[in-house]
Amino acid sequence: MSGLFSTGDSDFETSVLKAKLPVLVDFWAPSCVPCQAVGPIIEDLEKEYTGKLAFAKVNVDENPKTTTRYGIRSIPTLLLFKDGKPFQQLVGLRPKKEVKHILDTALT
Repeated sequence: MSGLFSTGDSDFETSVLKAKLPVLVDFWAPSCVPCQAVGPIIEDLEKEYTGKLAFAKVNVDENPKTTTRYGIRSIPTLLLFKDGKPFQQLVGLRPKKEVKHILDTALT
């Protein structure tokens, strides 16, 4: 999978863990104001990294199994998966350049 997509408890393994590309997963909730600020950053990065990375969103309110499995305690949390395993994590609202740094690290 590539682009920006929603995933969760029912399809996380196939859409993220078995993905050919690294996947940046945005753990968020509709009621979270900082999560809403991360959204446009993710959308911009998705355009910038098309074909190199995939971007997924997991609504923590609707997907408790996936949220618990990866120890998500604060949102927004960005968790980068590479080769089916967690590679890097950022917690809280972070500047775009910081997110880009972990993405570039995954590509090298």
